[in-house]
Amino acid sequence: METETFVDVLEEAGLSPYEAQVYVTLLDLGTASATEIADESGIPGPRIYDVLRSLADRGYAETYEQGTLQARAHDPTDVLEDLRERASQFEAAAAEVETRWEQPELKSNKASIVKRFQTVVDRAEQFIRGSENQVHLSATPADIDQLEDALQEAHDRGVAIHISVHTEADEAPPSAERFEGICKEVRHRRLPAPFVALIDRQKTCFSHHPETIDQYGVLVNDQTHSYVFHWYFMTCLWEHCETIYSERNTSPPIEYVDIRRLVGDIGPLVEAGDSLAVSVEGHNVQTGQPVSVTGTVTGTEHATGISGAEMPYRVAGQATLYVDTGEEELSVGGWGAVIEDIEATRIVLEAADRPVEFDR
Repeated sequence: METETFVDVLEEAGLSPYEAQVYVTLLDLGTASATEIADESGIPGPRIYDVLRSLADRGYAETYEQGTLQARAHDPTDVLEDLRERASQFEAAAAEVETRWEQPELKSNKASIVKRFQTVVDRAEQFIRGSENQVHLSATPADIDQLEDALQEAHDRGVAIHISVHTEADEAPPSAERFEGICKEVRHRRLPAPFVALIDRQKTCFSHHPETIDQYGVLVNDQTHSYVFHWYFMTCLWEHCETIYSERNTSPPIEYVDIRRLVGDIGPLVEAGDSLAVSVEGHNVQTGQPVSVTGTVTGTEHATGISGAEMPYRVAGQATLYVDTGEEELSVGGWGAVIEDIEATRIVLEAADRPVEFDR
């Protein structure tokens, strides 16, 4: 390293310009008098004594009297440790700049655009590790490999995880055993698709599939925006796809995080007059306060206005469950409920007169 550059680096490390110049001179001269050091370094004579004392105070130099003031560079162990610590801090700062550039925190911003697909996957992993209720995921088998540990941990906590795994058209779907212990249900899409992760109805990670021209990702921390991605997931990446793995029970208790699916499954039982008991967790639509109720089902309602549509309760329109708690009858809706009493995040069918026949 050239002397001029060396001096500049020492200044970046916290030395003053005079201190840096004198310290480099001491390293070259070894032991020398104050006058010699001033002459060699180009520092004004009247200032050299203050500079040497400052370097001595900082552990960079030693001074002593031998007729005149003498100085030499101090054992560099402490200096080297200090410089290496500073270097580590600069490295850490550089890494932090890269991280914050690629993975902006979603605090004040409701949505952020990122450049790298891996950033989207990394943030999805972070969100899944912090999930509490549900995860919907559209991913390739390779993406799922990256997220497997996070998915398994969330599944073990009781998070309801549903995966739409997509492959090339001529590629066979992964085996059902591949998904044991990481999710509740998997469907297979035989076409490339975007990466989508929806976590707890609040956070979304989205990126185009790798073959698209425009490569970017979207990170969302907002329920309203995530709601749009949810319907994209349900209509384009879930409903029409083949189920290849499921942990769902056919007899109670049966857990639901999608009220439309519940309404569709139990509709025939309700119409037949069967007795059904449910427990509901969610929020009061008016106050936003957490709600937990149990009771018997008194009715269901769903409508789409789409004549002849298949499984209309799953893709559009009203879907409401009516529950008698013994004290009052409450109406229960799903994500984005506005006319019901409760917005449900999780419903468990606790008891039924006969097994449920799933639509799909």
